Amino acid sequence: MAALSMVLGVFGGPAHAIANGDSVPDGRYPFAVKISALGIPTADGGTRDSSCSGGLVSPRWVITAAHCFRDENGRRVSRTVAEKTIATVGRADLTGKAGFTANVVQVEQHGKSDVALIRLDRAITGITPLRLNKRKPTSGQEARLVGYGFTSPNASKTPDRMRTGRFEVTSVAATEMGLSGIAPRSNTSPCERDSGGPYFTEEQAGAVLIAVVSRGPDCPHTGPDTATRVDALRPWIMSVIGDDLAATPSAGPSRQKQTKPSNTSGTSGTSGTKGTAAAAPPTTPAATGWGISPVLLVAFPAAAVGFVVLLVTRRRTQRARRYRGRRYR
Repeated sequence: MAALSMVLGVFGGPAHAIANGDSVPDGRYPFAVKISALGIPTADGGTRDSSCSGGLVSPRWVITAAHCFRDENGRRVSRTVAEKTIATVGRADLTGKAGFTANVVQVEQHGKSDVALIRLDRAITGITPLRLNKRKPTSGQEARLVGYGFTSPNASKTPDRMRTGRFEVTSVAATEMGLSGIAPRSNTSPCERDSGGPYFTEEQAGAVLIAVVSRGPDCPHTGPDTATRVDALRPWIMSVIGDDLAATPSAGPSRQKQTKPSNTSGTSGTSGTKGTAAAAPPTTPAATGWGISPVLLVAFPAAAVGFVVLLVTRRRTQRARRYRGRRYR
């Protein structure tokens, strides 16, 4: 079985884009990521370009296949291997300007399973990351796959638009699982450069990542491909990205801050996040974030200071508890 990846030499083994899949319309599955490696060293002293797929799992981290990052000798490495490695997020049509681009600045290999986490040089805002599956998948369960790979084994160029298909779980092992295409055709399957692409379930609360594309036969084909289970690696994933989740939560601002709209600029295309205007000085209890009126501080300074100390101590304790819960669950 060929490794479904960016391939060869440095960025993977064969990973295929979704053959006999559907084109994804603009705005759908914005957590999908194309990872482009530009200027990969080759054994003859030259360079080549390649790519893999992936999924956003926190504002700064993307999950993909471990074999997407290899040195000239085919060994997996915990670093970028190309002159430049770029992640494109939230862009179904690669010829458009929607979504974001970011440089890959860190690579963390699992070591045993075909999974890697890559860190971006900027936080991706306005896109909800994939949630990590907590339960063991079951045979017969359905999932969706998205990717940016080839659509046939003989293709010379990846498509400009992301593709998708529906799959069914056929087997579940300790850290891997088999999935077979069911729609739009029975031979819908991953192809080269779909490696690292996310298999996910669509739930009311959001998409849940259950597996990552690893390897399989040449596309298109019927029968299963092999993917790496996310639930089995969840503790390791959280150990790598836990700090990022605690530092940049995707839930948004607190209720107190929401009572006073902030003056911010939106983001678009690859230009990055625009600056945030300076906030006006707080004039209400809600705006201060402490629930203390400035009048109280003037009229009853001793009582106010004692109250502030009590609140600071309580809030630090609550923050510490929340941090530990996010990181070690």
